[in-house]
Amino acid sequence: MSEAAARSAGPENSDDVVELRIHGAASGGTGPGLDLPPVEQVAGDASGGFYRARRDAGSPGGDRVTLEAYRWADLPSGTVAGTLAMVFLLPFMLVNVAIWMRPANPGSDLVVRSLCRLLALTLTVLYVLTVAGVALDLIAWKCLGSPHCLTGRSWLSWLGGRPVGVRLAVLAIVPAAAVGLVWRGSTRPGRVYEAFRAPEEGVSGHRLGGVGRWDAEPLVRRLRSLHVAAAFATLDAVLLVTRLAATDSAGTLVLAVLTGAVLTACAVLLCTPALIDRSPADRRLDRVASGLRTIALGLTAAAAADVLAAPRRWPEEAGLPGYDALLTGLFVGQTALLAALAAVLLVRRDRRPPGRPLFGLGALVVAAAAISLAAAFSAELVYRVTDFLDRDAQTAAGVAAGPPRAYTWAIFGFFRTVLITLVVAGLVTLISRPGRLRAAAAIVARDHPDRAEAGPRLRQVREAIAHARFTELLIPLAVVYAGLAAAGTATTTVGLLRVVPGDVVERFAGLPADLVSIAIAAGSWLIALVILGLVLGGIFAHRTAGFRRHVGVLWDLGTFWPRAAHPFAPPCYAERAVPELTRRITYLVGRGQAVLLTGHSHGSVLAAATVLQLPPRVSGRVALLTHASPLRRLYARLFPAYLDDEVLHEIGARIGWRWVNLWRDTDPVGGWVFSADRSPPPDPAGDPAASVDRRLRDPTDVVAPPGDSVPPPIQGHRPCESDPRFIAAAHELVERLRAGADGGPHRNGPGR
Repeated sequence: MSEAAARSAGPENSDDVVELRIHGAASGGTGPGLDLPPVEQVAGDASGGFYRARRDAGSPGGDRVTLEAYRWADLPSGTVAGTLAMVFLLPFMLVNVAIWMRPANPGSDLVVRSLCRLLALTLTVLYVLTVAGVALDLIAWKCLGSPHCLTGRSWLSWLGGRPVGVRLAVLAIVPAAAVGLVWRGSTRPGRVYEAFRAPEEGVSGHRLGGVGRWDAEPLVRRLRSLHVAAAFATLDAVLLVTRLAATDSAGTLVLAVLTGAVLTACAVLLCTPALIDRSPADRRLDRVASGLRTIALGLTAAAAADVLAAPRRWPEEAGLPGYDALLTGLFVGQTALLAALAAVLLVRRDRRPPGRPLFGLGALVVAAAAISLAAAFSAELVYRVTDFLDRDAQTAAGVAAGPPRAYTWAIFGFFRTVLITLVVAGLVTLISRPGRLRAAAAIVARDHPDRAEAGPRLRQVREAIAHARFTELLIPLAVVYAGLAAAGTATTTVGLLRVVPGDVVERFAGLPADLVSIAIAAGSWLIALVILGLVLGGIFAHRTAGFRRHVGVLWDLGTFWPRAAHPFAPPCYAERAVPELTRRITYLVGRGQAVLLTGHSHGSVLAAATVLQLPPRVSGRVALLTHASPLRRLYARLFPAYLDDEVLHEIGARIGWRWVNLWRDTDPVGGWVFSADRSPPPDPAGDPAASVDRRLRDPTDVVAPPGDSVPPPIQGHRPCESDPRFIAAAHELVERLRAGADGGPHRNGPGR
């Protein structure tokens, strides 16, 4: 028996209710979760564990209530190195989220899943083309062919003067190693989480109930094999297209045809969800996928040998032959896939009122953002390496060595997208501000009447509420950004005409080409700043709880979902957290204790998914208290196929409607779940959902209380475990648990 299991099996407190708290994105410590610093671990491990107050410290939970906290903060990120790695995997994570944002329309489900997986495959191809562009185009072809570029670079000069085939074959190790690196990294989470599986008995049939329950590793394994096969086939294509530029060889043509067949087979398999999502017990597709991977690896070795056997005379071109065409062709394919996804989502969108805030285009919005960000990252890497190698160097053909035109268009498109989005966001902010302030003023006037003497504090509260209401405007802004990003990807295909942005803009818009060059340079530095900001954000989010409060929400939202589109995306923490919570609650109920499950922010999402996986005999002894919950405000809007009124009502019914949701008007993330009414009706009139939502006035007052010199703070999205209103709601739910497993009468709590 493991140490954690031994702790869990030890003697329990005799209290009949356990309050199990699940922290949100901003509260990773166990002390804040228990409101008591001295704690001890009773189950789990360092990444995800259950903690209680030490027995010698007394119980903070009140009469016959034991406080316990589940700490999952390290599951999404873990170490700083893991956090930084996730930053560079951000496009993979976004495209993986896109497949979960598909609309709740069975008629378009298969097509949307297929298109999202094809878009994910293009990101893997772009990843390989980028690394191959640096190693084979910039270094092997351009720099190693220029004595001036090799001057002072002993780490490269040993390859200088050698045949082109040798240089290409040797430096092909770099993209091959890059593929191996992400391949190796993507296999770790499956082994870590394989022991965490929820029981199958009595789980919900709703889609959200499957998150963390079904074994995602077989699907990830199939996707991984196909993506690795496509990655090595992409490297083969670069080598073989270059080889064909030197001479027409029958053997090279055969290898090129086989490479194309591997890429086509990978795409076809990804377009057949009935095969790729097959039961884990059916290993036939696993053998097909691993067979394609093996063939691609063999073709890579054959392509490298073929390049080595090429004649010493190669065409004198400025760039690697065929590379620019392959890169631009990829952008053409991405544009076509985005257009097809937009067409499917628009034609098959849900037209029933009130409609969806993303207009049914959630998958398109996130996929377009992923493509745009990946193209920007790739272009910036190539540009920075070009600057590092460039010393006014000339290639053997006497042409200045520069990045491919497709990357120039990609940077120009990214700069244009960000600039226009910022302008639109500024206009939306200014135009919407009066309306948001009027709504906030009405709320403040109701909450704090006859407080005219606290004018400055009232203005602060109004600003906080108006700022929190801006969240609803982020959704149309995301649609604007996605449309511009898709347009940027489309304009990248202009590189096929062998023109640069400056020439096109000067000819059709009349603006000086030098101005466009300045914009491209600014765009390059903007991308560098974005990357630097993501890196620093990852570090500070890992080390600083206050900073994590602002950036952790989006990251935890993305990594909550299993890898169903891209196998190199960051691992899904719900694959461990939800089954682990399910097992713990089942264990506690089996020992005769009831469980009050409380969740803050994303902790409430974990709690909701956990309730759906509890057997009826267990959920009958569970109550739910959520606060600052994004269930309705974010998840129901962004993931309509997985969270809707039906599943929310099922959650309430499974626990006998022992559910209270606390929310604040100053919270930019959390909100109400069933009703936006700020005063719940005294009689729910037969609808138990009407008594779930309870608004917390924030701040509690705008003047300093007796004995204090400052007014109560504005809490916003912060947890509220020490708030007397939270304590009262928890006490009410505890009493309802003690009243009986059937939930008793659906009583309202104290007035809020």
